[in-house]
Amino acid sequence: MNAVRAARSAMDAITTIPTSLPGVFILEPRVFGDARGFFFESYNRRVMADLGIVDEFVQDNHSRSSRNVVRGLHYQIKHPQGKLVRVPLGEILDIAVDLRRSSATFGRYAAVRLSGENKRMLWIPIGFAHGFRVLSDSADVLYKATDFYAPEHERTLAWNDPDLKIDWQLDGEPIVSAKDQRGRTLRDIETYE
Repeated sequence: MNAVRAARSAMDAITTIPTSLPGVFILEPRVFGDARGFFFESYNRRVMADLGIVDEFVQDNHSRSSRNVVRGLHYQIKHPQGKLVRVPLGEILDIAVDLRRSSATFGRYAAVRLSGENKRMLWIPIGFAHGFRVLSDSADVLYKATDFYAPEHERTLAWNDPDLKIDWQLDGEPIVSAKDQRGRTLRDIETYE
C-alpha cells in the first residue's frame, strides 16, 4: 500500500499543461511553502517518465541575462537536444519553434512565460529550436539537455524571421549577440525530417 501511495504522491508532484505544439508542454510543480520559504522537486526521473519524458539528461546549463536580451533561436542539427527549461530568478518569454518538416505544426511556435514566481518549466523535445527574451531586469535560466553541446552542429534560426511572426513582447530595443544576429530564416536553414 505504501508503494501505491508513494507513486500517487510522485505523480501529483507535477501537472502538465499542453501548448499549441504537440510534444512541447508546461510542467507545473507542486510547491510546498510556509513562512520559511518553499520547496518543490524540479526533477524526478520517475515522475518525468510517467509524464512521457524518458530521455536521459547529460548536461545542465545556466545563463544570466538582462532585460530585453534575446537568445536564440538555437538547435543542433546533429546531436539534437531535448531541453527542460526553468527560471529560478526573474522572468522570461520562452520560445520553441517546430523544425520537424513532417510535423503538421512545422514553422509554428509556442511562447510561454517562465519565472521564479510561477516556478513553471517547459519541456522542449528534439526537433525544435529554442530561444527566450528576458522580461525582468535580469533572469537566470537553467536547462537540462539530453545531449552534449556540439558547436560544430549548432544552428541559429533568425529570432526576427518575418515568416515566423514571433511576438517577443519587446518593450525596448532587443539586445542580441552577433552570432544570433547572423541567424538564418526558416526558408534557408537545415531542419529535421
